[in-house]
This record gives sequence, structure tokens and C-alpha cells, in this order.
Amino acid sequence: MALQVARVRAGTEDFKKEYARRAGIEGTISEGVRAHGLRRSRYAGTSKTHLQHVASAAAINLVRINAWLLEKDRAGTRASAYQRLMAPPDPN
Repeated sequence: MALQVARVRAGTEDFKKEYARRAGIEGTISEGVRAHGLRRSRYAGTSKTHLQHVASAAAINLVRINAWLLEKDRAGTRASAYQRLMAPPDPN
């Protein structure tokens, strides 16, 4: 019963807007962790750690501004290993 209610809710426009926002936030966090080392702090103490987070956020913004100015395409969703296996061979 709960699963059916959740599936109906997932089809609504409000849910899609909320989920798109969440996906964007999670993508930013993932970028920070993967490309800018946010998983671990280099410093001890709240104030220095906060400074590192602010600097990392500025770096993410600079990287995004650079990509926007150079008109680079944003990365798409990666295909799973199964999808890559089942894809038709590339003619090139």
C-alpha cells in the first residue's frame, strides 16, 4: 500500500520539481567530494574547517564559471555496466 502511494506521489509535478532540486544539490556535493577533497578536512577546528569549505565552494563556482564561459557541455548521466555491455558496437 505504501509503495503504491509513493509511486503515485512520484508522478506529480510537485515531486518532480522537488526531486530536481535535490538532484542538483547532491550533484554539487558529489563534485565537492570527488574533485575538491571535501571528504576530509586538512585542518583541526571549526573555523579553519569552515574556511576550507568556503574556499572549496568558491573553487567549484570558478570551475563552473569557466566551463560556462568556454561553453563546455555538462556531463550526462553515466551508463551502468550492463547498459554499456548491451549497447550496440560503436561504428568508429
